[in-house]
Amino acid sequence: MMKKIIAKREIDVNEEGYLIDFKQWDREVCECIADECDIVMTEKHWEVVEYLQDKHHKEEPLSIRGIKKSGVINIKEFYHLFPGGPLKKSTLIAGIPKPKSCI
Repeated sequence: MMKKIIAKREIDVNEEGYLIDFKQWDREVCECIADECDIVMTEKHWEVVEYLQDKHHKEEPLSIRGIKKSGVINIKEFYHLFPGGPLKKSTLIAGIPKPKSCI
């Protein structure tokens, strides 16, 4: 476990930067992580983040295929919103663990 200063707070993260304790996540932390990924949060980003968090809390596995079937966002838009590894970046920003389907 490592500690990282995010939104002027000390946050527990793993070696890949994923939050270890979701209780430390809030919108300010989210926006700081997104900023590090060169992403400016829009209403659609928030919608995706809330969808991912909901799935995670229900312990449902996350995958690109699942996103495609979600009806929340289409795949093209998902890649556009979170360029360079959409599921990896979106879960990082959402403060949930990296899905097993991500390398």
